[in-house]
Amino acid sequence: QVQLVESGGGLVQPGGSLRLSCAFSGSFFSIYALAWYRQAPGKQRELVASITSGGTTDVADSVKARFTISRENRENTVSLHMNSLKPEDTAVYYCNARLGGAGNVYWGQGTQVTVSS
Repeated sequence: QVQLVESGGGLVQPGGSLRLSCAFSGSFFSIYALAWYRQAPGKQRELVASITSGGTTDVADSVKARFTISRENRENTVSLHMNSLKPEDTAVYYCNARLGGAGNVYWGQGTQVTVSS
């Protein structure tokens, strides 16, 4: 089992920056990948960025120039660094963990990011 807790969300002005953090804990053998998803009102959940156990990252084209993902293994966290935020970035951001082997997935409860003037 893996527990995921997101933090760092809040209200930010357009052009501002935020860093979201996801702390993961529990009993498991390995995590294949960690990812950030987001879901805006009236829209489907979308993948924002992911990072594998080997350090390979993938960031959605829509935010690639502005967002980065990183993992701090010693601290059991994965972060999403968001710069030059736009109103369309407003969404609930969810942390996701995919385990190795059978590939079970786990989700955090989400953290709200609101970009508004």
